[in-house]
Amino acid sequence: MSISALTLITITDPHDDRVADYVRLRDVSLRRSLEAEHGLFIAEGEKVIRRALEAGYPPRSFLLAPRWLESLADALAPYPEVPIYVVSEALAEEITGFHVHRGALASMRRRTGRTMADLLDLQRLVVCEDIVDHTNVGAILRSAAGMGWDGCLLAPRAADPLYRRAIKVSMGAVFSLPWARIDSWAEAVPTLREAGFLTLAMALNDDAQSLPDVARALAPDRKVAILLGTEGAGLSRRWIEQADLVVRIPMAHGIDSLNVAAASAVACYALGPAGSGGAGRADGLG
Repeated sequence: MSISALTLITITDPHDDRVADYVRLRDVSLRRSLEAEHGLFIAEGEKVIRRALEAGYPPRSFLLAPRWLESLADALAPYPEVPIYVVSEALAEEITGFHVHRGALASMRRRTGRTMADLLDLQRLVVCEDIVDHTNVGAILRSAAGMGWDGCLLAPRAADPLYRRAIKVSMGAVFSLPWARIDSWAEAVPTLREAGFLTLAMALNDDAQSLPDVARALAPDRKVAILLGTEGAGLSRRWIEQADLVVRIPMAHGIDSLNVAAASAVACYALGPAGSGGAGRADGLG
């Protein structure tokens, strides 16, 4: 299909109602209400747009600088009826409220997501308590996917993985790694244990076990769930007390901990198929 067969609409007015989906993308409170009302999310950049489309999310519209029409033509071809708003990069910045350095955005429809029960048959899960920073949630999903983990569970108050910033930082991993919201914060850890998971709380407790030691003792076929807490306060006392083990990453030079996103990457490597956990002893933590 040629570009001429697509629905191209040139936009010159930043207040044009047709581009309302893209207005003030940096305003988190506005975006939350808009995206909840219309059931949408924003994909930014060619790679992320392609991954969202490949994952089956239907597009509402595209907002593109002219230079992207050719390179995205194959991805746009299946959607000849979807409006493509063509704008200058300066106008894109005026509409969105930030420098759209990639010059390519898409408004996508949300789909009914997975439930917690859908993920309980998986082998390795990252579980985020009330991590509210979208950048950290995106980075955690990217690390989990990259290290071969199977899915992610998020507490009800954790940041939205489909918020633009989370998608961007995850490099589209939110579309490939299964994730779901936890049904009940209070019952989350017992539910994981009942489903056969070894629940490992990442915390700085004095009695916390060394992550490398736990990884070496882990049976290769053991189901594992890593519990990660908020950026400041860490995991709640309730989740720590309910977990099977409390683990921590050994640190040096007087540093007590890593950012939660960095800690998740280390833990996913150590306990996952790419790290020592995948070669654990059969007589270890079974």
